Amino acid sequence: MTTRDTKNIIPSRSADPDVSGQLSVAGLQTILDNLDALVYVADFDTYELLYINAYGRRIWGEFQKGGKCWKVLQNNDGPCSFCTNSLLIKNHNEATGTHVWEFQNEVSKHWYQCRDQAIEWTDGRLVRLEIATDITDRKNMELALQSARQQAEAASLQDELTRLNNRRAFFQFGEQLLRQARRQQTPLAVIMFDLDHFKHTNDSYGHEAGDAVLRAVGRLLMDKVRESDVAARIGGEEFAVLLPDTPLAQAVELAERLRFLLQELRIRYRKTELRQKASFGVATLSVDDDRLEALLSRADEAMYLSKTRGRDRVHTFSQL
Repeated sequence: MTTRDTKNIIPSRSADPDVSGQLSVAGLQTILDNLDALVYVADFDTYELLYINAYGRRIWGEFQKGGKCWKVLQNNDGPCSFCTNSLLIKNHNEATGTHVWEFQNEVSKHWYQCRDQAIEWTDGRLVRLEIATDITDRKNMELALQSARQQAEAASLQDELTRLNNRRAFFQFGEQLLRQARRQQTPLAVIMFDLDHFKHTNDSYGHEAGDAVLRAVGRLLMDKVRESDVAARIGGEEFAVLLPDTPLAQAVELAERLRFLLQELRIRYRKTELRQKASFGVATLSVDDDRLEALLSRADEAMYLSKTRGRDRVHTFSQL
């Protein structure tokens, strides 16, 4: 003769149930034990597990009478920080309805979609019922797609060679900085520079050598500008740096420092040591500027002045 484990059986409402009551409970037990999802019931106040279906027992094992849901299911030392009990009942122990949410189990690392609600247990008290469906495959796919989208978005805003912002990112972030500067009435400066005689490097040593120079310039910029600045490669050998809350004199000082650092830069390519200089132009936001293009145009004109006056120097638009 076999006996059933009574701690995993849903108790009847009365101590001596009638036949129809026994069939009803037995039928519910069969349904819950055949669900491809975790179903458990726990006491709101003591967190004692009152029932766990066959799916849950296969994964978490048989539970002892008095076992806590947070210990059996999460191996915690106390109630879970994400427990939803407070969302399931309101004043005077009234049920609030079904709360649907997703979480990752801290033990198995599987993802679950949970449907929690307060129900009346067979002894008349309100208890927590949770039905948790394993959505790990779906969630992993969602996370992979999200990561791919983020990487694609980052790639669309990043210059692949130098790891600086690309032209698209420069204008996207630059327009935001321009609106901020106009709204707060703070200065905004831009430095533009073009590498001098860069074509000679490509023609003499090959495009791989030119790429090595561009990467070195990118690293220099990332190392020397502030986090609030927007440094970008906006053309083949043309770079720009947007400087929020920066007056002209401070922007010129940075441009001169970058010019000096470029002079000192030694770029190793195979057995050759490459050197690189650049011509700079600096401009600041005007009260009439409502688009970034106007500011860049003035910096570009100042940069052209540096080119025509011998290269490897800094000019401002005010010097035109």
